[in-house]
Amino acid sequence: MANDVKPTRKNLMEIEDRIDLSERGHDTLEQKRDGLIMEFMDILDQAQDVRDKLEGDYDTAQDKINKARAMEGDVAVRGAAAALKEHPEITTQSKNIMGVVVPQIESSKVRKDLDERGYGVLGSSARIDEAADAYEELIESIILAAEVETAMKKMLEEIETTKRRVNALEFKLLPDLNENKEYIEQKLEEQEREEIFRLKKIKAKKEEEEKEEEAEAAAEAEAEALEAGVAESDD
Repeated sequence: MANDVKPTRKNLMEIEDRIDLSERGHDTLEQKRDGLIMEFMDILDQAQDVRDKLEGDYDTAQDKINKARAMEGDVAVRGAAAALKEHPEITTQSKNIMGVVVPQIESSKVRKDLDERGYGVLGSSARIDEAADAYEELIESIILAAEVETAMKKMLEEIETTKRRVNALEFKLLPDLNENKEYIEQKLEEQEREEIFRLKKIKAKKEEEEKEEEAEAAAEAEAEALEAGVAESDD
């Protein structure tokens, strides 16, 4: 509160420095917030495309696996799935977007040739191969969706944090600092007016004393002159 601040020149200078620093910090955070929102909107557009593709890939994979079961039977489909020896490998790295660390997911061994699936060319059929292709495509879409969705979440959290900091500076810290500044300036002006008034009173009193001294001196000189005149007339 303003009343808790000592109205001194030193405190005024310190508050002015804090206001300047806070205003520069506020501008920097606003720029960061706006930049993050622009980046988030780009990721949001990408996320919508990824979601649409994921839904399409899921529907395609379901359609392909249902056809394979209908034509080849559950035993053949499950046997082909069980024959798979190498599973996809997922690695995560990170990248920096305007100070926000977001994951970058990389995968390997998702896409496989026919001879890498384990069930062999002779033990398979075109429908099982198509279902396998569709599910490999679906897995890649899931991995990409996980990366984009996580990036969106982290970006949104950073935007909210930055917005809170901007609002704290704009609606709390800066108003409080400016209120303290105005309070100190007002008190210093009052002190200055009181000091000027006090000096004027001292000056007026001094001038009055000087006039009284001059009047007394004049009176004494007049009295001495009168006495001297009387003495001469007696002679």
